[in-house]
Amino acid sequence: MPTLLSSPLQGFTDYRFRNPHQKYFGGIDHYYAPYIRLNGKLEIKNSYQKDLDPKNNAVTVIPQVMTNDPNEFLFVVKYVQSLGYKHLNWNLGCPYPMVTNRGLGSGLICQPAKIDEVLAKAHGESDITISMKMRMGYEHNREILDVYPILAKYPLHHIAIHARIGKQLYQGAVDLDAFEYCYKEAPHTIYYNGDITSVQAFRHIQDRFPNIEHFLIGRGLLADPFVASMIKADSEAYPPERYEILYHYLNELQQAFAKDLSGDKHVIQKLYSYWEYLEASLPDTKNLLRKIKKSKSLHDYEDLVWQYFRG
Repeated sequence: MPTLLSSPLQGFTDYRFRNPHQKYFGGIDHYYAPYIRLNGKLEIKNSYQKDLDPKNNAVTVIPQVMTNDPNEFLFVVKYVQSLGYKHLNWNLGCPYPMVTNRGLGSGLICQPAKIDEVLAKAHGESDITISMKMRMGYEHNREILDVYPILAKYPLHHIAIHARIGKQLYQGAVDLDAFEYCYKEAPHTIYYNGDITSVQAFRHIQDRFPNIEHFLIGRGLLADPFVASMIKADSEAYPPERYEILYHYLNELQQAFAKDLSGDKHVIQKLYSYWEYLEASLPDTKNLLRKIKKSKSLHDYEDLVWQYFRG
């Protein structure tokens, strides 16, 4: 049976999503937390503290960091270890220009010497287990090969590779031919990431790479929260109570965000962003999304959602 991991999406996959997802859908073995980013200050923001607090997590979590600074990296290592975590993932996969233009995320893949500097300090001054989340490159799909000799020097737990380059963002198809080459040349265990949006899509990837045992699901999990459990069951059939489960899941999301966000409008805007993903797997949502966006109170929102699922 494959091991499935929830790929982190900043602003979406924190503990407020992870806990209800595991409760109502299951199928995910480990959840990556969205990355910690320090922005030059050795301080952990309250939102990161809440997200990684073991008391807030009823699931298995892998913390993640985004940095190109060895001291920042080590600071985060010590912080997550203080919470009891033994594994830290390093994000070299984020494709967004506001990140890559600063030499972070996938914009760091072209700097092997900097990667070496960070990993040398982390392994030399801590005993934490480190893994990588990467793209095949930023400009081209073999940039990662230039980093492999550096990565081979260290006992990395795994390298999760998204089968796109950074410049693509999330546009266009995954490049499985390029991924296969990167996979075969890799010095460590490879996890697959990219466009697992259905059982059928997963089967296609698994058939192509039968020796890969670990798979990351990102946007596909937001679009169809059942997809991981269906993959585990090797079935394309939804449970008979599909819509009832979704209703309770969304209700729990609402309660979680209502505790943290000020004002009904902010909560509705947050929930609307999840509905934008869900639209891909639910019927007749166009008018619903339009009405949700115009909702002025949570009472209005709740009524719209109730009427949708009742129908």
